[in-house]
Amino acid sequence: MTTAICDRRVATAPALVGLQTPDPQASVIIVNYNGHKHLGRCLAALRAHCPAAEVILVDNASTDGSVELAEQAFPCVRVVRNGANGGFGHGNNVGARWARGEYLVFLNPDTVIEPGWLEALTATLEANPQGALVTSKILLAAEPERINTCGNEVHCSGLTLCRGAGQASDTFSHPEEVSAVSGAAFALPRSVFEHLGGFDEQFFLYMEDTDLSLRARLAGYRCIYTPHSVVRHDYRLRFGPRKTFYQERNRYLMLLKCLRWRTLLILSPALLLAELVTWGFVLLHDRQNAGNKLLAYLWVLRHWKQVMAQRRRVQATRRTPDRALIESFGHRLAYEQTGTGYTARLAHVMFDPLFTLARRLALTLVHW
Repeated sequence: MTTAICDRRVATAPALVGLQTPDPQASVIIVNYNGHKHLGRCLAALRAHCPAAEVILVDNASTDGSVELAEQAFPCVRVVRNGANGGFGHGNNVGARWARGEYLVFLNPDTVIEPGWLEALTATLEANPQGALVTSKILLAAEPERINTCGNEVHCSGLTLCRGAGQASDTFSHPEEVSAVSGAAFALPRSVFEHLGGFDEQFFLYMEDTDLSLRARLAGYRCIYTPHSVVRHDYRLRFGPRKTFYQERNRYLMLLKCLRWRTLLILSPALLLAELVTWGFVLLHDRQNAGNKLLAYLWVLRHWKQVMAQRRRVQATRRTPDRALIESFGHRLAYEQTGTGYTARLAHVMFDPLFTLARRLALTLVHW
């Protein structure tokens, strides 16, 4: 894993109420980068509803005064300052090294938890002593009657979308196993996190939660959604200048690490179809950054030896056959999450039958 400069700065000991608890059951880890707009509300809700939890704020070299706000207004929060922005995964790994709780809970700074949020997560973990990753019901902060995600859906091409996005908040009312957790709000035992080696810091941004989920399931753990843990998330679909690069590069990395070669070969029809879909999306919605799709290919080729070393480490943890992973993968992409109207309807007509056939072919042939 990569290493960033870390100034281990915390608030003064007398003010650290949370740190005086000898053995906190749960440590809530928040990675912040220029999150001044949301951070105060997030920490205030944690203080109100989770007074016994250890809260660790890892700041990735913010310049907007958000970390100073946290130190002044929330002295019970342990603040760790990274000297550089090493990305979401690195920040969470730093927080996990500081954490003392039996359970590690990861929360985005642009969220506000509701009462009982943490208790529902830890109760689900206690009910699954064999090990699990547990994710919350995440609602849209601007429209709390609508869902942001209830766990994530992994497609047979590795593309990952929010499960239940836009549906009424009273749907998905029962706990169930899901393909992947949402990095906005989830928890897992410290022992599982350490067994998996934490987040893959090479991802920097996007897909870290799906990658961790797939590696966990490959190692024999489960991903569970609980509707009793509720959080509101200030989520909007955004397109940064490097989003396509990170999302596509990281999807390739995840698949190369987690699936056997013969499985990737059998899934090649689905993977090629996904290239058509993603190129179409880029040309429609992110044309000015279309070169990032090519850069994702080039990055994997240039770092092939490094990727293969990571693959060997992940495969060494394998306890689950590829077939079980494919059975959990979906075959239908929710095009409505990125486009509406005629384009989304046309995409369903064109691609749904082809992806369905590709997945059925994989399930027919993959018995390992």
